[in-house]
Amino acid sequence: MKKYYERYKHAIPLIVYAIIYCTWFAYLEQKVKHPATIIHMQLDDKIPFLEVFVIPYFLWFAYVSVVVLYCFFKNKQEYYRTCVFLFTGMTVFLVISTLWPNGHHLRPQIMPRDNVFTFLIANLYKADTPTNLWPSIHVYNSIGAHLAVVHNQKLAKNRKLCTGSFILCVSIILSTVFIKQHSMFDVITAFVMAGVMYLVVYQADIVTYCQVYRSNWKHRRVRQV
Repeated sequence: MKKYYERYKHAIPLIVYAIIYCTWFAYLEQKVKHPATIIHMQLDDKIPFLEVFVIPYFLWFAYVSVVVLYCFFKNKQEYYRTCVFLFTGMTVFLVISTLWPNGHHLRPQIMPRDNVFTFLIANLYKADTPTNLWPSIHVYNSIGAHLAVVHNQKLAKNRKLCTGSFILCVSIILSTVFIKQHSMFDVITAFVMAGVMYLVVYQADIVTYCQVYRSNWKHRRVRQV
């Protein structure tokens, strides 16, 4: 048992954060019914409703999960970088949604067409209220997942995989506005936040810095003893 704990104990932060995030988000979904801040840009009115994009929107759940799990089992360092990137953005999203409850009025009142895609979107609308949108976690986490792929030493060598990841990432980002789940403002702010976190996680390499600092601190304590 101890052997498995030592091998997989890095799952603890992921499990703990998942519980915190899901609980906090569920609370916000119940609390925020009539948000004071309505998000809207003129560009939103020019973006067409394209129901087929509900497919990449749903693929987001598998995309992010598979990338995180791959890093978890294959590369602990990349796993930590991915978690820091994703968890930071998701926490900022929760704080913003708590302090500035927001929503939008972009969803069509009546579906323009009747097909399997609009059926899926109608059910998505029922399960997910048009509140707590800024910045878009669908966009932010898609960028984070793609960055994890292209910065992984093994995966980065597979050009087809990286291209596929990029196409899926872009498709998911487009889906958020084409099925009227987000305003362009949510998308733009997600890109800005992802840009900042890219500098912190991949350029400054905060994970390695913290690990080196922790190691040096432990050595100093041993010497003092």
